[in-house]
Amino acid sequence: MPAIKSMQVIADKWAARAAVASGDYATGVKTPKKSWSQATTDASEAQAAGAQAAISAGSFSKGVQKAGDAKWSRKAASVGAQRFGPGVAAAKADYQAGFGPYAAVIQGVTLAPRGARGDPRNYDNVRAIGEALHNAKTGT
Repeated sequence: MPAIKSMQVIADKWAARAAVASGDYATGVKTPKKSWSQATTDASEAQAAGAQAAISAGSFSKGVQKAGDAKWSRKAASVGAQRFGPGVAAAKADYQAGFGPYAAVIQGVTLAPRGARGDPRNYDNVRAIGEALHNAKTGT
């Protein structure tokens, strides 16, 4: 068996080095060797094959079961909570651009007059909005 450092030493070194690598990360993002979109598009067949293999193997479910609720909860509460607000703030323009076309679709729907609470006709308004959004998304 090959001799390697303890898992504690390996994890400590990884965490220490990775924690100070944000500049390297930013530089890599700003100056990639190849266009992200082009590389991703070029890999679409491999992605599809990999996804199908993972689906066939039940990898998603196995991964969820392996991580468990405790890890999900711990990471979501500690890391996710800290990143949520800044992530939302950073995504504001993207959200506006992405949702804008759908907001316009909703604004363009003519709704029937609202009926009394529980009136089945009220659901027709929900259906009208749902169908308009579906048509906008699918181009139908």
